Amino acid sequence: MKVTYYLEVLSSWCHWVEPVWAELKDRYKGRAAFEWRIALMRREDYPVSRAQCDWFYKRSGGTVMNSPYILNSGWFEEDRAGDYENPNLVAEAGRDFGFADDTIRLALASAALVRGRKIGDMGEAAAVAAKASGIPAAKIWARAESKAVRGRVAASTAEFFAHRIGQRPAFILEDDIGDKAVFSGIVRAEPLAATIDAMLADTAAYASHAAHHGAPPKR
Repeated sequence: MKVTYYLEVLSSWCHWVEPVWAELKDRYKGRAAFEWRIALMRREDYPVSRAQCDWFYKRSGGTVMNSPYILNSGWFEEDRAGDYENPNLVAEAGRDFGFADDTIRLALASAALVRGRKIGDMGEAAAVAAKASGIPAAKIWARAESKAVRGRVAASTAEFFAHRIGQRPAFILEDDIGDKAVFSGIVRAEPLAATIDAMLADTAAYASHAAHHGAPPKR
């Protein structure tokens, strides 16, 4: 089966779900394929001030997640007016240099949400990615601004909205027998793992039946 994770680099909830993502990949290694895709937030989805951003962080990290640390709002730039596609373009560009894993996007998220670096700036985002990957920042920057990368980000964002969901993180679970489960805004492992287990069990049952009884009659 396949698990697709839709994310936004600067999403605080995506930050909180990363341990769950790592846990699922480890638990179901060899039994499920895992892939992340960018789902850009709309400009109006971003906070309008650092004070508002800090309020959200105290709610998510403190009240909901009981985290020992609160996220850093230093990445926020009021003059940017919610335009933060650059770090997402950089994360996507990493695929073209062999980094389809989580290395670059996690480095970007940590730089902003933990250390407060202003990765909304393309140069800053490229510098973070370069340090994490060893790829020259200029090459990453050029690729991030390419038509191909912008096209892929636009397409994956459209896919996200086509599921009629609006909260990130989002997880789309699909198996070989045509089942699909959609989770939007979930940051706990339990419901995801329970659904993956159920879908794997159903798929195995279908395979067992086919092995014993062959293909279904045509009429």
